[in-house]
Amino acid sequence: MPGFYLPFAQKPDPAANARLQALARALLNDPLPGVSDVVPGYVNLYVEYGDGSAEAAVRAWVERHAGAVLEPAPSRRVEVGVRYDGEDLEEVARRTGLSVAEVVELHSRATYHVYALGFTPGFAFMGDVDERLRLPRRAAPRKQVPAHRVAMAAGQTGVYPLPSPGGWHLLGTALEAVYDPRRAEPFRLQPGDRVRFRPADGPTPPVPERLELLPPEPRHPLLRVEEPGLLDLVVDAGRFRAGRFGLARSGPLDPRSARLANALVGNPPGTPLLELNLTGPVFSVLRPAVLALAGYGVEAVLDGEAVPSGQSFAVRPGQTLRFRPTPQGVRAYLAAAGGLESGRFLGSASVDLRGLVGRALRAGDVLGVAEPRAVRPGFRHPQPELPPRPRVRLLPGPQFSREALEALCARALEVGTADRMGMRLAARHEVPGGEVVSEATPLGAVQVPPGGQPIVLLNDRGTLGGYAKPALVHPADLPHLAQLRPGQQLRFVSRER
Repeated sequence: MPGFYLPFAQKPDPAANARLQALARALLNDPLPGVSDVVPGYVNLYVEYGDGSAEAAVRAWVERHAGAVLEPAPSRRVEVGVRYDGEDLEEVARRTGLSVAEVVELHSRATYHVYALGFTPGFAFMGDVDERLRLPRRAAPRKQVPAHRVAMAAGQTGVYPLPSPGGWHLLGTALEAVYDPRRAEPFRLQPGDRVRFRPADGPTPPVPERLELLPPEPRHPLLRVEEPGLLDLVVDAGRFRAGRFGLARSGPLDPRSARLANALVGNPPGTPLLELNLTGPVFSVLRPAVLALAGYGVEAVLDGEAVPSGQSFAVRPGQTLRFRPTPQGVRAYLAAAGGLESGRFLGSASVDLRGLVGRALRAGDVLGVAEPRAVRPGFRHPQPELPPRPRVRLLPGPQFSREALEALCARALEVGTADRMGMRLAARHEVPGGEVVSEATPLGAVQVPPGGQPIVLLNDRGTLGGYAKPALVHPADLPHLAQLRPGQQLRFVSRER
């Protein structure tokens, strides 16, 4: 989706950030149709809008609100108890020339401004850390930081809400959860808050439990899971206008195939359906219905008979529906006439694995249809074959440089690892990149860390990031990426060529 940044400052400044946050609130309180997200960062505000919206109209809407008198929200004062027992506490003391007691005293006596939420749901980027404590990020980030760890890097401090990778220095443990999707107010900290860390003692809070979205007893049971596939997720169009909380967009990685599956059974776009990855589940059919499978990676098999992809088909109670792998592709979408029944979180039924919202299917789950409807089976829309090495168009990114674009397009790149967060590409040559002040990360951004190996950011990415983004994948080409397997190659081409 297209978008643009509105700059407010060159470096983090609480007053500029307060104006930025006030504009974000004004825009979100007066939403313009077609605007899909408004994401504040440290020094700029990102406005994302759908393909059908004209940029001139979106900018006029933004300018109208920016020209009005914007009142900053009242600043809340929040105190967070911390047990200062962090794994890096002694190393921080050694490297700063301070005692452990002095590190704790300096960190806990300051009042911190919450600039933005991002990275993971509820992760508050706070500043500014005392100059005497400032250290760069760890040279080698940890693969897993436990939930509730209080940490700092450079001028920033924060609390890791959930287990996640991280490169900040760990000072202690927060004694309350700053994010819990099952609470009435999931986010303990908000942009603009003034936060103090209070030395205290007490037990470590448990990791927040996952919020269940599937109803335990669906009203119209349709399919019982006898065996789960590799990763079977209920998705709809995605979770829009939630980036300011650090929540992922989620939704289908191949929206083109998801729309086709829904269309084949008469559902509107965005109706909840199932995303299957590389392998599929085994279902027992519990009621008559019409289903459709679209996409790649698997094909449906009903009572031993293959069902062509891109075609709607009828099922009846007692039948077994399973899926077998195909040589190409990764993701397919199973839709049911009337849509799948699911709960909502911030308006969406999409599973957010990182945010503990919903989960993958497991044996014994029962999927229900939301509104049973009688439709005719047999509608078909053949899907094109996947290109073995797709050509993926690139647009200029926020940190565009001709040198980086030419490096990305110089030769074919190989897919390394890939998941719903992003796709790491193996380049035989270094792509110019580096660090920037943390800002919103657009869907399809080609992010280049200092090591020079590009990563394409996908639906479940963190909403804020601190690495250069010299290019963006053309929105129409993102479905190609959703169907690439590790080891396959792609070729980036500049849209200007």
